[in-house]
Amino acid sequence: MKRALISVHDKTGITEFAKQLTELGYEIVASDGTLKTLNDAKIKPVKAVSEVTGFPEILEGRIKTEHPKLVGGILAIKGNKQHMNDLERFEITAVDMVVCNLYPFEKVTQQEGVDLQTALENIDIGGPNMIRAAAKNFENVVVVVDPRWYTQIINEIKQHGDVTKKTRQKLAVEAFKRTSQYDKAIPAFLETRFST
Repeated sequence: MKRALISVHDKTGITEFAKQLTELGYEIVASDGTLKTLNDAKIKPVKAVSEVTGFPEILEGRIKTEHPKLVGGILAIKGNKQHMNDLERFEITAVDMVVCNLYPFEKVTQQEGVDLQTALENIDIGGPNMIRAAAKNFENVVVVVDPRWYTQIINEIKQHGDVTKKTRQKLAVEAFKRTSQYDKAIPAFLETRFST
């Protein structure tokens, strides 16, 4: 069974996408907020991140997906014997797809009068790391940072049994562009805030 890790702030289209993935044989692993959305839609099978890691979300959700049981599954190269041995040794399941979009830092910081603490709480830490890991390993992991790709991904899986190499490449480029854009927005805001 293939595994998709889903942790999205923008939940546009996620219930239908996850439902179709499960129908295509994917097991879903979801962070708490996404898990609630999928459970409310009665989508199964869905596991909580904490069920996979054996460790709960802590610090009010600041730490959830950064765990070897997940990151190892994202970074493992399936054709690498040592990687596969490591997964088996530490009982880690390979991740085939990462669906993640980030806390809305840019949107929040564009609001008039936003306080610094609110801005800081909207800096996503685990999301960019998970996206980068998946994009780095795009030949083994499909990385999705924008809901507009959901339909094409489902169609490709139905037609080809998997997402095509060309689409994986496009998704990886988009993922790195997104994290780069996000990382530029944070110091730009903080520099402006700290200089006043």
